[in-house]
Amino acid sequence: MSHLTDEARAPFRDAQPTIDMGDQSLEAIIAANPGRRSVLKNGLLGLSMLPMMGALAACGDDNDSDGGTPTPTPTPTPTPTPSYGINFASVAINTNDTVTVPTGYTVDVLLKAGDLVEAGTAFVNGTFPTSVSQTAAWAGGNHDGMEYFELSGTNANSGGLLAINFELPDYNILFANGSYNAATATQAQKEIALSAVGIAVVEVAKGTDGKFAVKAGSKYNKRYSGNTDYRVGGPAAGVIGTTVRGMLNNCSSGRTPWGTYLTCEETTNNYIDTTRPNNHYGWVVEIDPYQELAPATKRTAMGRFSHENVAFLNDANNRVAFYMGDDSTPGCIYKFIPDQAYSTTNRAANTNLLDYGTLYVARFNANGTGEWRALVQGQNGLVTGASDPGNTSQSTTPAAPTVVNFATQSDVLINTASAARVAGGTIMDRPEWITVAPNKQSIFVTLTNNSGRRVTDNPNPRVTNLHGHIIKFRENGDSPLATTFTWEVFLLAGNPSLAEANLKGNINGDYFSSPDGLRIDPQGRLWVQTDHNLTGNAGTLNGAAADMVRAFGNNSMYYIDQATKASKRFLVGPTGCEITGIAYTPDLASFFINIQHPTGNWPVSGQQPRSSTIVVRRTDGQPVGN
Repeated sequence: MSHLTDEARAPFRDAQPTIDMGDQSLEAIIAANPGRRSVLKNGLLGLSMLPMMGALAACGDDNDSDGGTPTPTPTPTPTPTPSYGINFASVAINTNDTVTVPTGYTVDVLLKAGDLVEAGTAFVNGTFPTSVSQTAAWAGGNHDGMEYFELSGTNANSGGLLAINFELPDYNILFANGSYNAATATQAQKEIALSAVGIAVVEVAKGTDGKFAVKAGSKYNKRYSGNTDYRVGGPAAGVIGTTVRGMLNNCSSGRTPWGTYLTCEETTNNYIDTTRPNNHYGWVVEIDPYQELAPATKRTAMGRFSHENVAFLNDANNRVAFYMGDDSTPGCIYKFIPDQAYSTTNRAANTNLLDYGTLYVARFNANGTGEWRALVQGQNGLVTGASDPGNTSQSTTPAAPTVVNFATQSDVLINTASAARVAGGTIMDRPEWITVAPNKQSIFVTLTNNSGRRVTDNPNPRVTNLHGHIIKFRENGDSPLATTFTWEVFLLAGNPSLAEANLKGNINGDYFSSPDGLRIDPQGRLWVQTDHNLTGNAGTLNGAAADMVRAFGNNSMYYIDQATKASKRFLVGPTGCEITGIAYTPDLASFFINIQHPTGNWPVSGQQPRSSTIVVRRTDGQPVGN
């Protein structure tokens, strides 16, 4: 969550898919053997063709020649085996107003706030829109989570679909004073602001210069905003209605094994237009980037809270669990298990799979074990007259419990955060991104920070946790259906030069604060992005109080070795920004990363700063990491 979002909502608080087949998935196969990309170039992208790849390689071409002496076939030059080793030289901490990457890498700006997604008139620096008719076609602001989707008949390493979240408007390009006040905003201003949240789906393609660009006029290019109507599915639809207007605070994201996009609302109210019902917000929204299945749908069975992202674990029987964090204080960790297996051969059969299933909350025991407690009406204390203990982490003097009535499953899902506390879920230090390892043997969660924590426990071991930590857990039997797990604190963020013992952390190598974005790529490499509030207190450095910039520089991105926990700084962002969003082409040669809310003179010199999606790649075409 951007600190700007936290400030904005504080006063109002109350194509064809890729079917994930583990090591047999298209992404994994291409990452492991880029030579198979030649098959993609000939249009054989459907997963049904994957078992035939070996046979196709062995088959001879049809030959209508008269049997004369054949022309000798030149011996092809073997394609070099790509290296996925981490060999880049660490980038130094800095406060430069640019994106800093290692030697041998380049940065291209792909999509800025105000750029066109659909047909229309793009943002012009120095002017401000007066109607939503101007902004409805624009890319929104505060770019956040995103996912890359392949297209049938297209080399996935050269083109595909990118779905991008927009968490908060870039107000500086929408309004002359650079700010927004919901209490005094006109209807036109509300609509303009709401047009700048939601998501965009854009088709991207690599040019002859090696740079990716948005493919203008693509039938896939589409905006979904705070002014769009959304279908509502699942048990709570009977309470909030089958259609609602708008989504908001689209923080991070995820995907399903059947090739749909999951965008997460990280707010349980609409602080841009406060006249809209609070229970319309705080959901996971499923969107088909290919526009083949159901309309964009809020999936209420997955619970209502300040969603950060979604990550899934599946098994050989196509059963799947979706993991989610509640980025609030206090916030818990959840998983949702659909009742049925998903289909790998019929996308349409999965259309409403996320409307039926069981939501669980995680309880972390002190001995390194854990359990998933079902959030089902009538179970685990979820009854009429239930006692909610409230925020037990932020004060040594517990508040008086409140009475909450869970008479129906809709009550549980609409008031999920309270239900989780009643059921005994562990209150964590703002759980944000979750990622699942390709081998299914570990799941990581970033706990960004919690400066107000006063009561500790084993999974949250620090009071005044300014810098956050990362938790690692493993399901029993590596099964998505498991009801128990084991866990450990993977690392504590911080700066070893800080005077305060609880702020030093235990990072091995390049240190950082406030881990947020998190992803393990198909080669099993762990990437972490940071979101420290640049002007916030970091502790005492060299005998004086230090802010985050002095202690950690600009926000940045890291590679962390899962075995040694050694950390290497890969990228540093420009002034004022948060680093977030990680997606990549299957060959891992192009990484898509989001730069959120820059405040300096980036990305276009002499213009207003704008949140942007960038592409980071090596100049020699090798995978990122070398």
